[in-house]
Amino acid sequence: MQPAAFTVSHIRIPLKRAIKHASHSRTHTDSLLACCRLPDGTTGYGEGLPRDYVTGETVDGALNLLKASNIPDQLRANHWEEAVAAAEKLRLLSVPGDHRGIQGNAARCAVELAWLDACGKTFQQGVDSLVPLLAPELHQPISTVRYSAVITSAKGRKLKLLARLYRCAGFRQVKVKVGIEGQDDAARLADVRRLMGISAGVRIDANEAWSTDQAIEALNRLKAVGLEWVEQPCLVEADQGLTRVRRETGVAVMLDESLCGLVDAEAAIAGGLCDLFNLRLSKCGGFIPSLRLAQKAKAAGLRCQLGCQVGETGVLTAAGRRFAQSVGGLAAVEGSYDRHLVKERLTTQDLTFGLGGKAPALTGPGLGVELDNAAITRVTVRKEVLCG
Repeated sequence: MQPAAFTVSHIRIPLKRAIKHASHSRTHTDSLLACCRLPDGTTGYGEGLPRDYVTGETVDGALNLLKASNIPDQLRANHWEEAVAAAEKLRLLSVPGDHRGIQGNAARCAVELAWLDACGKTFQQGVDSLVPLLAPELHQPISTVRYSAVITSAKGRKLKLLARLYRCAGFRQVKVKVGIEGQDDAARLADVRRLMGISAGVRIDANEAWSTDQAIEALNRLKAVGLEWVEQPCLVEADQGLTRVRRETGVAVMLDESLCGLVDAEAAIAGGLCDLFNLRLSKCGGFIPSLRLAQKAKAAGLRCQLGCQVGETGVLTAAGRRFAQSVGGLAAVEGSYDRHLVKERLTTQDLTFGLGGKAPALTGPGLGVELDNAAITRVTVRKEVLCG
């Protein structure tokens, strides 16, 4: 096959409401939208969300890295297995000082998904078909994905209303953001537990809000409501203190900002730092790198959640759905907020979850979605052509 043609666009989409947590507040999303056009004219799309507070990436930096990384010459295939192998071998240039190997993850994710979407259409394979190909021990296909609910900075009457709505809508799990300055987390969690009921799974996400000692004090105070786990309680730089957090609180710990790639995973396993990994496709570098992290977690006896990043459009929603419908044993699944959060979802299909967080598995080749070209035009800030 001749080289594919790639373009990558910076897109900016307003959010329908501001999203706030302990480390950041956001009113719009800046993302990368990659387009892959194969020699036969088939087009595929992928998305990545550069976040400097997660992987150290910026939109401009990601675009420059992609332009310098000779993408088209790395991606050629004459059948689906070759396409998958080429996607796994895809490498961007190293970023100086990036000892964790993560400062091209969002950029890589966008290009990888665009390639897999296009090749999936050409070779009539859904993206999720690579799970039994690469990780058969993880393959447990399901027909319905069940997403969990999230409460971000809501408090008081708004928090109580959300908790009631989630219970009435049939959600089984909810994540509550904690560690936000000026909020009484104990009171908020008590309300959530009371209103959602004793059978609901309640977990918290601190987004690096606490020091080790603060995390231990907070968790010993909050765990009485019954917590499934705490996500990223401490700064990435304070990871070594997580062994104390686990030992002195008895609360399971999930890594998020601290778990963006293979180096992070190996350090976490070797140090006994956590009980769960939060896999987010853009944060972890794409579908295949996330799958490899799930394999490593399973081998170490750890569980995984499939998470999402604020502002994902229908492109990443579709990729996450394909992952969740084919990888078994996920402790929770987040995402599919499309029409509830972004003003432009970019896909012609509405992939937003329904009652109880339920959403049907996607079918068809590639990601299984079509894009709205008019919507893409409305949100595009700039476009770059990637050369071989």
